[in-house]
Amino acid sequence: MKSRGELNTEQQNPKSVQIDSMSTANILSIINREDHSITKAVEAAIPDIEKTVEFAVNSIQKGGRVFYVGAGTSGRLGVLDASEIPPTYSAPKGLFIGVIAGGNVALRNSIEGAEDKPNNAKIDLDKYGLNDNDTLIGISCSGAAAYVVAALDHARENGAKTVYLVTNPNPFKMTEADVVINADTGAEVVTGSTRMKAGTATKLILNMISTTTMIKLGKVYGNLMVDLMAVNDKLVDRGTRIISQMTGLDHESAQKKLFKAEKSVKTAIVMEKLNCSLDEARKKLDNANGFLRKVIG
Repeated sequence: MKSRGELNTEQQNPKSVQIDSMSTANILSIINREDHSITKAVEAAIPDIEKTVEFAVNSIQKGGRVFYVGAGTSGRLGVLDASEIPPTYSAPKGLFIGVIAGGNVALRNSIEGAEDKPNNAKIDLDKYGLNDNDTLIGISCSGAAAYVVAALDHARENGAKTVYLVTNPNPFKMTEADVVINADTGAEVVTGSTRMKAGTATKLILNMISTTTMIKLGKVYGNLMVDLMAVNDKLVDRGTRIISQMTGLDHESAQKKLFKAEKSVKTAIVMEKLNCSLDEARKKLDNANGFLRKVIG
């Protein structure tokens, strides 16, 4: 594509042409109605999202990592998703890594031109020792971020699996990638404001990738968050309730078991279900690669 003006996200949305003359209620209604289309766009991309999850699971099982690389809103969403994995699933920090053009300061402030500096992508990624065990997901709604394209090229050169996540059927800049996730979200309510529908679709897709990856790695039992990191009152309470639900212990006894298991929900459940010590429960889980279902059925 030669012109940014040809991008779907740069087109004027006919449903919102008169939005500046509308009442507050009507503006909100139009935004809401347009948001309804996002899930259909994401649904169409599920086959490619599935391939991405397979890459991510395989990378982690080999000792590798999953990188999200983006600029602006796309970069912030990647950092957000990556940062939520450790407390939600007791996953090691650095399993999912968010990299944003312009560095951490760009999380709070717009760093003008950061997305247009491809050489910085290699510099930023070299800090992590990117290798062939890793998967890198480059996020660019329009496909116009040179920083993201350079990151994908660098990852490919280092043998990593590569995924290009865009929300335009014909990205402004295309590059070789093992998978292209394309969720065509169309014209925005405010022309070109990809922090809206395109950004929301991106967040949905990242949720799907990280959540499904964690499920496939044994981080849940049924739909219960049994591998959470009980680092605050909310998560201690949730962990206690999960233990109580799965073992039949009352709330007070379940909380005592949680603390006896050093705040590991899975370990506490195994200790109670199989009437074993902390060390024995840990060994059983280790032998099952962390899958609680393989230990207690």
